[in-house]
Amino acid sequence: MTAHTSLPRRAAAELIGTAGLLVVVIGSGLKAAELSPDTGVALIANSFVSAIGLGLIITLFGPLSGAHLNPVVTLTSWWARRTGGEGLGGREVLVYVVAQTAGAIGGAVLAEAMFGRTPGTFATQALDGGHLLVGEVIATAGLVLVIQGLGHIGRANLVPVAVAAYIAAAIWFTSSGSFANPAGTVGRSFSDSFTGISPGSLPGFVAAQLLGGILGLALAAFLYGTRAKDAAAPEVTGAGEPEPPSGVGPDRTAYQAVG
Repeated sequence: MTAHTSLPRRAAAELIGTAGLLVVVIGSGLKAAELSPDTGVALIANSFVSAIGLGLIITLFGPLSGAHLNPVVTLTSWWARRTGGEGLGGREVLVYVVAQTAGAIGGAVLAEAMFGRTPGTFATQALDGGHLLVGEVIATAGLVLVIQGLGHIGRANLVPVAVAAYIAAAIWFTSSGSFANPAGTVGRSFSDSFTGISPGSLPGFVAAQLLGGILGLALAAFLYGTRAKDAAAPEVTGAGEPEPPSGVGPDRTAYQAVG
């Protein structure tokens, strides 16, 4: 359980989990592009594989670190603690974000090497335009709302499936393709491929994702109330068993993730 896992082990889980996520996202994109010249077919394959891989990674690493895999999700946990709920402290947030970013870069480099490409080559695909940034705001807000909403209604055990399904859908219904993850976005700038993003596009995307995280939190608070009000309710762990609050809280025991 997360409550009994040391910070170094949780950081390792975040690093390895995020690296695995980037291997899945970039690797499936590279394979899809190899097998079909049709961009639509490649996107179907990439979204399908990414969703499956994400769900498995959340299930595997959730009990260790909460499987945030995403700085936005980690910051929502910090905010929950700041507003009277339970979540990560400032030092833990810093460790998580560093681990996630390092893991994302490492996963991107590994995926490139696995397909016989030159590791560390920056992406050249520029993703500019206000409509794409709006897409990222919506994608990230929706991700946060899914995670927070399930936590509030006591269905945190559904997060692996729900988040995977949401990301698969958001890849298609958002103009940006739903990066929805600052660490993952940085990692994807190290892959000049179907799923890459040029370094010059990073500031706008990361800013949009942070804004989306704030919007998602605001929507969750409006719809479900604050965590502090729900603190007396029994917790639902990743195993789906009721558990009283243990000083760790929903933002560390619930399975959470990224896009």
